[in-house]
Amino acid sequence: MLNAPGERLQLEQLSLSGPMADEVRVRVSAAGACHSDYHYMTGDLLSPLPVVLGHEGAGIVEEVGTGVSSVQPGDHVLFLWRAGCGQCEFCAKGQSALCAPAQRIRASGRMKDGTSRLSRDGEEVRHFLGISCFAEELVCAEASVLPIPDSIPLPVAAVASCALVTGVGAVINTAQVEPGASMLVIGLGGVGLSAVMAGATTGASRIVAADVSAAKLDHAVRLGASDVINTSGEDLIKAVRARVPGGVDYAFDAVGRGELLVQALASVRRGGTVVAVGLATSGDRSPIDPLDLVIQEKTLKGCMYGSARPHADFPRLFALYRAGRLPVDQLVTREFALTQVNEAFDTMLSSGAGRAVVIP
Repeated sequence: MLNAPGERLQLEQLSLSGPMADEVRVRVSAAGACHSDYHYMTGDLLSPLPVVLGHEGAGIVEEVGTGVSSVQPGDHVLFLWRAGCGQCEFCAKGQSALCAPAQRIRASGRMKDGTSRLSRDGEEVRHFLGISCFAEELVCAEASVLPIPDSIPLPVAAVASCALVTGVGAVINTAQVEPGASMLVIGLGGVGLSAVMAGATTGASRIVAADVSAAKLDHAVRLGASDVINTSGEDLIKAVRARVPGGVDYAFDAVGRGELLVQALASVRRGGTVVAVGLATSGDRSPIDPLDLVIQEKTLKGCMYGSARPHADFPRLFALYRAGRLPVDQLVTREFALTQVNEAFDTMLSSGAGRAVVIP
């Protein structure tokens, strides 16, 4: 649990009330250590406190509230931390990641009825993004779980619920990279490595991966990168253009820094596209040259949650995984007990390759 920004997570015994109508109780089987959670731990992004973090995860349904019809006890599920209300204009268009009513509920740290299912000594504890999976069990809305085949390993499903769907979706849904195209991925965390895998799946001719970590660059090569750039010793723009004269067709900022958007735009060719997919900290700004955008007809796109349509996209992702075309299991490189959740984030920050997963 996070009690204050800048503090380490604390392991505490909380009370969890049962599911109300249209809610489910899930035993958590795996939860990924995502950099988005870390933004809240440091105070770069703010949430009502105290709060149980964790949004990337999967588990097994233990109990359902009245009115629940899509899952039953025993079902394996992954968590949809960007579920929509199902009624607004964006949900109607299949863009649930842009649903404002659902976002207001998530931002409150409470459930749809305005209360929390979590408490400590009678005092309210907030939910995180409607999930809170750094826990043994959780209660969430029925809309926030998606049933998956029992054959999918739950740590794989956990990583798929955020890193994979975001990185792959940025390539396939947002940018719509075509076979033979060239692309650059800046930042090789879970999202960036997923983007590399997606590039290989779409048939991109050149996949340039950039990071400051040699271990992450090596991992990117194993997942399909054709070229690597260690930006701790190379100038990114010059290195990209040396490898792909004229620049790449697509560039993905999987870190979330304004300065990297400038470099990404300078790395794409005329008519190229840059996708901002990494979550930036609040207050970060980017000095983008609008004249360059106009004269060279470059495109800058934002990407939340891989522009995903979860009920259509996750079955496709798992089909690609089973076919060996998306080796998601290679993203899960370290597993930690719930008591070691802070060590999982330490591993994430130490330039270790792949995803650290907490197994409650």
